[in-house]
Amino acid sequence: MTSLTLPHTLHGNGPHKVIAVHGWFADRSAYDPVLADLDLGSFQYALVDLRGYGEARDAEGTFTTAEGAADVIALADRLGWDRFSLIGHSMGGSVVQRALAAAPERVRRIVGVSPVPASGLPLPPDQWELFAAAAHTPENRRTILDITTGGRRPAGWLDRMVRRSLERSDAKAFRAWLDSWAGEDFHDRIDGSPVPALAVAGALDPALSAELQRATWMRWFPRAELVELPSCGHYAMDEAPLDLIRTVEDFLRADADAEDEDDGAKA
Repeated sequence: MTSLTLPHTLHGNGPHKVIAVHGWFADRSAYDPVLADLDLGSFQYALVDLRGYGEARDAEGTFTTAEGAADVIALADRLGWDRFSLIGHSMGGSVVQRALAAAPERVRRIVGVSPVPASGLPLPPDQWELFAAAAHTPENRRTILDITTGGRRPAGWLDRMVRRSLERSDAKAFRAWLDSWAGEDFHDRIDGSPVPALAVAGALDPALSAELQRATWMRWFPRAELVELPSCGHYAMDEAPLDLIRTVEDFLRADADAEDEDDGAKA
């Protein structure tokens, strides 16, 4: 595996370190809609570009969740973060579960925003064709965006999301990532993990739904929580940014509260 420091931006200077990983359709700019309202005194966020995306668009790689997880952990090493929490959207949810499997003692809390399960996401033949051809067919990307947001988002937003996806992803990498996040099953490596784990699902997302999270995420993580955002589809950062921030940061902040309780008990 070729060594790569993932391109990233740091936001905030809080003591709780958090690495956020984007999904299949975007680079780290996927988190732009939430940046202005994050609690940057309590948290420090590192937003990354995976290989094939954004500033790493031309990077070589295998474009797998295992490689992505290794890159995330390597970035934490470079930043000097011994302990950190992880956030992953969609495909990024699979990447951060891989990172948890690789370095379980270093992860404080994990959040999946419409996360792909660690068991992969088998697709029927017609859906597989739609997704696989999306690498080179903008109309397919638009159709996927429309379906996964319940057919309720305006045409201008769909068009903008397609443009961003095309501009900030490499087509070859985009296609290769699909094989990994959809086809690989590593859930046995995270099943039973004691790390607190939050899944955020959108009620308008027909694929990575709350029902799917109950059958996967909620079964594998004994300390799991599930929040369904009622007026949201697959892209919570765009569709419900304030609700997402409150849900995620309340969950992450509980880590410090738990540590305070432990310290008090020891005293």
